[in-house]
Formats: sequence, structure tokens, C-alpha cells
Amino acid sequence: MPQFVRRIPDGDNRERLVCQACGHVLYENPKVVVGSVVVAGEQVILCRRAIQPRAGFWTLPAGFLELGETAEEGAKREAREEAEAEIALDGLLALFSISRIGQVQLIFRARFAGPVRFGPGPESQDVRLFSWAEIPWPQIAFPSVHWSLRAWRQVGSGPLGAPATNPAEDRRGLTHPESMRVEGSL
Repeated sequence: MPQFVRRIPDGDNRERLVCQACGHVLYENPKVVVGSVVVAGEQVILCRRAIQPRAGFWTLPAGFLELGETAEEGAKREAREEAEAEIALDGLLALFSISRIGQVQLIFRARFAGPVRFGPGPESQDVRLFSWAEIPWPQIAFPSVHWSLRAWRQVGSGPLGAPATNPAEDRRGLTHPESMRVEGSL
């Protein structure tokens, strides 16, 4: 079994995992998360997580992009898996960098592709539609969910421009979910 050590490979400027026997460099790169703010009229769908991290808290249908799929395909798959919803994407709503955990998040604005049908998938305890005033802000799972909902509120159903990004106070995505400041009207 190969043994890796951390060192700066020749021709590089960062410490990497390098195989002691053959010199192979094992690159560690951020994970890509895809998801969507699925809207029905003036309401948004949220999923109560049945899995860790943050089980019992509310989130958007989102998850890791799989090999062999596009970001758009991944966002649609996550909506099917977590909310049993068939969706159509309107475009990219937000792009977040979460350096604390090595993630890049692509969040789309979406709508139901047909009739409004949804339910909890295996990773969700519950799935509901919420108006802005009904969103359970103290039980939102992650800072990027707050940021995504804020981006949706700002754009509404209007044309999508440049995607929203991390807020000025957290450009690197360092806020831990358990330290989030809760605001009812973001």
C-alpha cells in the first residue's frame, strides 16, 4: 500500500500528498455542491434533513455533484432525491465559496417542471413550501442556505443577472452553522 507524505513537489508551490515510493501527487481539491431554490408562486421548497450534518434542520435540495453529470443535471437529481420534485432550472442564482470545508456551491433558481408535487426522499424527514414570512430561520441548516434565500428574495422571478456570491462579511465562507446569526427578514 502506498505511503503518502506531505511535501512540496518539484515545480509546485504548495504542500501536497506525495507517494514516497513513486512520487505520484495526490491532489486534494474542493467538492462541488449543486442545488436549487425551487419556487412555486411566492413560496420556496425546503427539506428538513434526515441525515448529518445538521439533521433536523431545514435546507434547500442540494448535494454533491457526481462524476459524469453536469451541474444542471446534478441540481435536478438532488431535487428528485431529496424532495421527490421534478424541476426546471431558470439559471444560476448564486455561486458560493465555502473554504472552511472545501466546497464550491452552485445554486440555481428553479420551478416545478409540471404539477407541484413533492415529498420527503430518503435524506429528508419533511419537505414543505414556505412563504418568505414562514421560513423557519432559526432552524436553517447552513449559512449558504440563508445566502441563497436572500438572493432569491432580491431577484424574485425577474431576470437573473450575475450570480450572487458570498456576503461581504464572509467572503471565504468561514461562518460555522452553529454560530449563525438568525435574522427573520434577512
